[in-house]
Amino acid sequence: MTRVAVVGSYGVGLTFGVDRVPDRGESVLGSLFRTDPGGKGSNQAIGAARLGAEVSLLTAVGDDAFGDDAFALWAAEDVDASAVVRAPLSTMTAAILVEETGDNRIVIVPGALSVLTAEHVDAFRPRIEDADVLLVQLEIPVATAVHALELARAAGVRTVLNPAPAPAAPLTVQADYLTPNETEAPAVAGAEGTLVVTLGERGAQLGAELVPALPARAVDTTGAGDAFCAAFAVALAEGASDLEAVRWGCAAGAHMVEHEGVVPGLPTRAELEARLALAV
Repeated sequence: MTRVAVVGSYGVGLTFGVDRVPDRGESVLGSLFRTDPGGKGSNQAIGAARLGAEVSLLTAVGDDAFGDDAFALWAAEDVDASAVVRAPLSTMTAAILVEETGDNRIVIVPGALSVLTAEHVDAFRPRIEDADVLLVQLEIPVATAVHALELARAAGVRTVLNPAPAPAAPLTVQADYLTPNETEAPAVAGAEGTLVVTLGERGAQLGAELVPALPARAVDTTGAGDAFCAAFAVALAEGASDLEAVRWGCAAGAHMVEHEGVVPGLPTRAELEARLALAV
């Protein structure tokens, strides 16, 4: 079985459905409210596990009910969470405003993620070294993410950095693959690695090649990038070419946007293969 190690975030999304986002100082009536498990690290770990990879996750959660829920979720999704840190802070939360068009706005409060350090990554090192691919995001301290990438590269493990959210200062980090969206791409302009830019409904750009998106009826675009990264990483871990891995990512993203909530929209292996078959 292929192995994917993930160093990233867990949090709880508080989703508000609105006709449109409010202007400054304005209140609007919402159409729905929902709480969902999330965080880019956890989403991508669950996504990879559903596609058949053996997944180990390093993140930090609070000593609260949201943290308890996280461990129950990972157990149900067959994600190894034995290295996850519990901190005397709140679990990360995100407020998500979703418009009728499916577009979203997100505000994140890091909480326990702020205390995830390089020392925790050092303790996670055996799982990184045993992995086929390391997948990292930036909802954790940047120095922690960079340290994880450095350990993996020193061990000859391929690395995928999803630079989301984009850091305030441009990154000069090295990763085998960088998977920003168009907004995040300038932040990794000086980084070293193969650039794969996700383009939403247009697909993804791998070098000079545009990989078109698969047809989808968008309901909620939240988590599309996470689905892409999970499928991309698993494909690489299984020995797929860069181009085929991007196609996997686009198929997973298309499946995701047709569902409300992130975890419910992460495809299984059978669902991904069915979606890919439509593109042949």
